[in-house]
Parts: sequence; C-alpha cells; structure tokens
Amino acid sequence: MQELLSLVRRCVEDYNMIEDGDKIAVGVSGGKDSLTLLCVLRKLADFFPKRFEIVAITLDMGYNANFSPVAALCREIDVEYHIIPTNIKEVIFDIRNESNPCSLCAKMRRGALHEAAISLGCNKVALGHHSDDVLETFMLSLIYEGRVNCFMPTTYLDRKKITMIRPMLYVPENKVRCIVKKLALPVVHNPCPANGNSKRQEIKDLIYSLDKKYKGFKVRLFGAIQRYPLKGWEKQP
Repeated sequence: MQELLSLVRRCVEDYNMIEDGDKIAVGVSGGKDSLTLLCVLRKLADFFPKRFEIVAITLDMGYNANFSPVAALCREIDVEYHIIPTNIKEVIFDIRNESNPCSLCAKMRRGALHEAAISLGCNKVALGHHSDDVLETFMLSLIYEGRVNCFMPTTYLDRKKITMIRPMLYVPENKVRCIVKKLALPVVHNPCPANGNSKRQEIKDLIYSLDKKYKGFKVRLFGAIQRYPLKGWEKQP
C-alpha cells in the first residue's frame, strides 16, 4: 500500500488534482481498479496536506450484481456509499442491441456518474484509470483513429462545473492486482457480455507482446506521452 500511496500522491501533486475543501466522488464499479482507488484515496485523506473528503458512488447497470460486499468495505473504511440505479444495460443490449457497445456505455456511465456526483455536492469525480489504461487508450486512438491522443489526467467539464481526476495514472495494473490480493478487496464480477471481447482487449494483448519483446516498452511509451507532451499532460508548476 505504501508504494501505491507514493505513486498516487506524486500523480496528484504533479497535476494539482486535489485542493483544500474538495468533495470527491469516487466512481466504484466494483472492479479491482476502482476498489483500489477508493482505498488509496481514503488512506491519502488521512495525511495529505490539503484536506478533502470522498464519497463512493456505484452505478447499478441493471445486471443484478451484488454490491453488498462493497457496501461493507465502505462501512469498514468509513466512506459514505451510494448505489445509483440506471437502465444502461437495457438501453445498450436490450433496446439498441449495440454490436460495439463500449463507447456508448462509457458515455452513458459518465453522464450518470457526473449527475450523481453533482447531486451529492461533489466538485470532483475520481476515476480508477491506471498507467496501462493510458497506454491502451493511446494505442487505440493511434491504430483505429489515426490520432495521437489520450484522455487527460484532469478534465474540467465546463457545462457540469465539475472536474474529473485520475489519481492512479502512475500505477501499473500489476501493482493493482497485487494490492487487491493483499487486501482481499471484494471485487464484483463484471457481467457485461462485451467484457474481454473488445478492441481494448486486443490492444492490451498487443502491448503485452511488445513489452515482452522489447523490455521496458511500456515505461518508455508512457514517458513519451508525458514528454511530448500530449494535451493536458503538462505537469503543473
């Protein structure tokens, strides 16, 4: 946990993600990444020089998932927890029968999460993207769109008056897996029919093979994104 805390704190400070008095909604899907983010931010709040509070929000997509273990974790670490019912699964798979559902699903989830955060008085939303997500998104954009592009560490949504932050961008996915196992975090199985069968999974496999063949490829690619830098990736003074 100490190593993760150090990486998250450095990312938060590099991109000025947290200010005094922030109320941050943590999007908790029940997956390994969001649960890790929740626990790390809760620990960070104990000693970070800028005081902030967190609220955990889970979107119920309509898959009848059991989030009671997540609720128990939130009680244990003293974090306010809210489950927000949605019809996202019904819209995407039952009504529209999307063949490539990931983009629309992500858009609908973002909208529902932002609305829930605002209704709870939060000024920021924290998402559990890690460094592997950065590389995958970059490569997806390059290969399928012909663009040098990626999401930003912080994004201010002018219409919503809320800021999205991604405090785990310096954390590799393998470290997330380790902390989940070490802390026995209650990961909720992802029942989405597209899970593991998406373009992102193809890119994940490609990056794995490149890193295996060219040792240090992932580290160098992440460094290139920062040094270029892509829009929004300039470190804050």
